Amino acid sequence: MMFSGAASAILFAAQSPAGNGLIAFLPLAIIMVIFYVLLILPAQRRQKKTQAMLSELKTGDKVVTSGGLYGTIVALDGDAVQLRIADQVKVKVARSAVTGIQAEGKEG
Repeated sequence: MMFSGAASAILFAAQSPAGNGLIAFLPLAIIMVIFYVLLILPAQRRQKKTQAMLSELKTGDKVVTSGGLYGTIVALDGDAVQLRIADQVKVKVARSAVTGIQAEGKEG
């Protein structure tokens, strides 16, 4: 069956809308997957790692707070941590303010 140029254009236009919508959605789906892999997954991993570190805090750990205080944990009170930042100087900070544990051998 041979069709003229106009007839084949009409046939193509009649078949195109269903496939065209899927093709138009494909780049958006690819962008969403890339966004998830590059931004959301690493953030979730980082949050889980931080939560694990906060739950494993114990007396004697040397930590750094989000405010830049270096100290040693002397007491744990639920959602708070008591730090010794100097001789006879103790401060109470939120557990969530602890951003990291100091590496052994490093003094603040």
